[in-house]
Amino acid sequence: MNKVYYLLKLNRYIQSRRLKNLGIYFLHIFGKRYVGIFLDPVLACNLRCKMCYFSDEEKRKTLKGKFSIEQLQTIAGAFFHRALKVQIGCGAEPSLFKYNRELILLAKSKKVPYISMTTNGVLFTEEDLWSFVEAGLNEITLSLHGVTKETYEYFMTGASYEAFCNVLNILSEIKKKYPDFKIRINYTINKDNLQELSSFFDVFGKYSFDIIQMRPIVEMGNSEYNNFSWTEIYEDYDRVIQLVKQSCAERDIVCLAPDRNDLIKETNDQISVAEQTYINISPRGIWESDFDIEKDTFESYSKRVGLGKKYFRKVFEKKEESKNKRNLNYNIQ
Repeated sequence: MNKVYYLLKLNRYIQSRRLKNLGIYFLHIFGKRYVGIFLDPVLACNLRCKMCYFSDEEKRKTLKGKFSIEQLQTIAGAFFHRALKVQIGCGAEPSLFKYNRELILLAKSKKVPYISMTTNGVLFTEEDLWSFVEAGLNEITLSLHGVTKETYEYFMTGASYEAFCNVLNILSEIKKKYPDFKIRINYTINKDNLQELSSFFDVFGKYSFDIIQMRPIVEMGNSEYNNFSWTEIYEDYDRVIQLVKQSCAERDIVCLAPDRNDLIKETNDQISVAEQTYINISPRGIWESDFDIEKDTFESYSKRVGLGKKYFRKVFEKKEESKNKRNLNYNIQ
């Protein structure tokens, strides 16, 4: 298991929030890498997935902008030296950005230990995918919301099931030359696609995977599909997920899935811990609202706002309650 997933597993087993906060404090003051950079280089998507805010025409009008190479170089200089991971693509589709290879090389030049990309994948050519891995991409995460062609194309409006399978085939070939390269599947579960997971490996077993993450649907604005109830999947959840976990174990695949009991939890004090290590960057904004990319670096901003002192105080704060957020603890097997 690579370092990033090892730390995720360690985070789950360390129950003490104060101990986690103390660890973050020491990593911060000693100048170590501890943050994850979640970077959307372009705010656009080629699909209109029914569970996503890109299916909302009004919301889509507000999602605009892209970074230039020069802006990415400034961002890299300000943040990448403190990054444990850089993820390209978070809330938008990176395949619509033409400088992905350059961005990967930029992160590699800053010695970022783990570089990943989250995408629906269907626009990438074979040449694109080979060039990303050769440049230093450690992991690609493919969004998948249905096992059958009918369900996949229903939920991922505008996508081609055949194109998706072709991408899986190309990535499986790349993995033969680069065995350390990781292929990850993210499957968003709702009441209409949960049962299909039982046949996941019957359909996709011929392809290479390293990680499969299954996560119940969460509300993402005024999306076209709006059944966000977890109670409707609660009854069958354990049975289906256990089948996938067993198949993953037989194939030496890392499986990430929340426990069924976590589906009904409304509060989780680990949210505040996680938020300290996440830095979100997009054309709409960089990290905190008062961060000035033209003047600030990670260190100068931290000093200006007293970030180290804030982290130290969190060690002694009382347990925090999440505010109507669902933050799932993922079992990592």
